[in-house]
Amino acid sequence: MLSSCAELSGALLTTARSRRSGRDERGERGIPEASVARLPIYLRALTALSERNVVTASSEDLAGAAGVNSAKLRKDLSYLGTYGTRGVGYDVNYLRYQIAREIGLTQDWSVVIVGIGNLGHALANYAGFVSRGFRVAALFDSDPRRVGERVGDLQISGLGDLGAIVKSSSVSIGVIATPASAAQDVCDRLVEAGVSSILNFAPAVLSVPGHVDVRKVDLSIELQILAYHEQRKANGLGELQVGAV
Repeated sequence: MLSSCAELSGALLTTARSRRSGRDERGERGIPEASVARLPIYLRALTALSERNVVTASSEDLAGAAGVNSAKLRKDLSYLGTYGTRGVGYDVNYLRYQIAREIGLTQDWSVVIVGIGNLGHALANYAGFVSRGFRVAALFDSDPRRVGERVGDLQISGLGDLGAIVKSSSVSIGVIATPASAAQDVCDRLVEAGVSSILNFAPAVLSVPGHVDVRKVDLSIELQILAYHEQRKANGLGELQVGAV
């Protein structure tokens, strides 16, 4: 169901950092949002290198593992005050620590998921969140037939319990996996309960107060973008034509 769980974790990581550093466009260190969004990708690449016992990596090696060009990677890492060592490269484990600290992974983040359909079940069962610093504290659904069901180690609760559980579990982030028609109401409930960072999977634009951060993951839009590129390749337009109108 979730073929890009690493990207979903990346969205949670970016949401966590937004909560920690605020909503300013460049954050507390002056890091552009586009660079912030790539930090989880670099962290994933560094983790893979570390698991292969790689001690140091050049910018070219790290960029290749992350799927970006090396100049962009060096620019992004320069915002962290990290420039690597000429002729040696980057210390893999130290750079992992730097990025984890910048994102906010020196602490654990409690997450609640609202909407336990197919997507909500998949998210609740995804073990990768734990290794990235996220703990799913509770699951919620508005369907009384689902309330009381167990998904892994958690029991689904009704929305009436949302406020109390958010407070008792010190929840930082809410995940909305409901139909579009229910998303705004769920969002309002999360905000009222004290959640100030939301990851939204519903195909809906949410209205939130200024202090609340929202990250949107729309799988259908991603598929449509891929369809566009497939169509261009089929028409022999895979490469950008310079000067074309």
